[in-house]
Amino acid sequence: MSFSADSNSPNPFHMCNICQKVIRKKDKGVRVPRPFSSGPSAFIPKEEIVEASQVDPLTEQLLAEAYSPSGHVDHLTQVMGLHPHYLESFLHSQFYLLRMDGPLPLHCRHFIAIMAAARHQCSFLVSLHVREFYRMGVCLDWLKGLQYVPQRLRNLNEINKLLAHRPWLITKEHIQNLVKTGEHSWSLAELVHAVVILAHFHALASFVFGSGINPQVDTQNTNGFQAVYISNYCTCDLASDHHLDRDLSSSSPESSALLCVFQTTDSVSELEALMDRMKRLQEEREEDEASQEEMATRFEKEKKESLLVGSGELEDEVMPTSKVSQFVEDATFGYQDFARRGEDNPPTFRAQDYSWEDHGFSLVNRLYSDIGLLLDDKFRTACDLTYYNMASHEDVDTTMLRRALFNYVHCMYGIRYDDYDYGEVNQLLERSLKVYIKTVTCYPERTTRRMYDSYWRQFRHSEKVHVNLLLMEARMQAELLYALRAITRYMT
Repeated sequence: MSFSADSNSPNPFHMCNICQKVIRKKDKGVRVPRPFSSGPSAFIPKEEIVEASQVDPLTEQLLAEAYSPSGHVDHLTQVMGLHPHYLESFLHSQFYLLRMDGPLPLHCRHFIAIMAAARHQCSFLVSLHVREFYRMGVCLDWLKGLQYVPQRLRNLNEINKLLAHRPWLITKEHIQNLVKTGEHSWSLAELVHAVVILAHFHALASFVFGSGINPQVDTQNTNGFQAVYISNYCTCDLASDHHLDRDLSSSSPESSALLCVFQTTDSVSELEALMDRMKRLQEEREEDEASQEEMATRFEKEKKESLLVGSGELEDEVMPTSKVSQFVEDATFGYQDFARRGEDNPPTFRAQDYSWEDHGFSLVNRLYSDIGLLLDDKFRTACDLTYYNMASHEDVDTTMLRRALFNYVHCMYGIRYDDYDYGEVNQLLERSLKVYIKTVTCYPERTTRRMYDSYWRQFRHSEKVHVNLLLMEARMQAELLYALRAITRYMT
């Protein structure tokens, strides 16, 4: 959020059933949504991204050449470039994680990144790190699937899936199983390095899908991976709704024309109402502070209400088989709400008992030198980033809104801050935004253009990208808190 061809040529983009139906509908003269968007993002107009990069193109290019795994300004870098101050912090920390001195060999780092991205079927990130394998020219058999990698790496599968989908289930026993497995054991330093990579790429997959990052075409086709692993990737999965197939099969010309019409509420009024709520909440906060008991009650209420927020019938829908599935074990294991209906739920994770600032930072920095400093800078940059704008309004303090976004993600993960009034979340985050947040954070591969377009319709695209930065960092920090707490308990 800116708070502030030739028919014989190989086609890297597989035409799915939805696209085939789109073409058939077009042949019949029926108006249908455009399934593909050119440029870095399927959600954001190419012109807006290009215009932003022209402000300081040299800096962006130098950053990408110095720090990006691809060595150039790829689609992900271009979209993040809408916020150059954050981009610098992100690329610096990612470069250190993947390329600088550390406990793990370089090729193992990239394979762990592949394992993490594959949990969310993120072909964009998987292909990026497969190219790194071909560049290094080592252990290429690993790219055939998990059965070809050493058992030591395969042992990460359990913690990988838990971190990606239900991090609150991670216990000290999971840590013990990894560091005390004989010849396949991990040192604590190696494990911390691996955990940070896993959390980084789970969260980055959320940003990729949440921002509609388009596939990166490998024009040189240097390794053949793109044709194999992105051949079944269809850009309409990002650009439109997953139920478009169903809609098109029964649509008339009139109903097709309505597919792109969302809510009829005046978006200008929505913006003004949000501004009024922020002002009122600030005044109430100054006049009367809620008691600790009341704040705890409001957290529990918000946590339970998050059960009602989701992507509807998609929650019970089986996602299509991915072409990166050879890097995934137990593919049916996915996200479940922290607070399950009618079940004994894990206890709330109280930030005062184990926080990033007081506990996680020092542990990770001790076991993996300097990464704590880089992560802390990245977290702070995303949370503090502001241009004092909100859509058409200037000189706006958006601190309250930014904190609501960050804390809502942690609330869904069962993490509570005693000094935060969770009543503000319901006041500031409309339902369509909550649906988007939960989808991007918990099952990002299901994110659609419709979800992206449905909230904050008066806001700039750069402001929505800032939302995705906050969601990404909140998710990564939540994963790290659960994993590092388990490591601390194992050590003590």
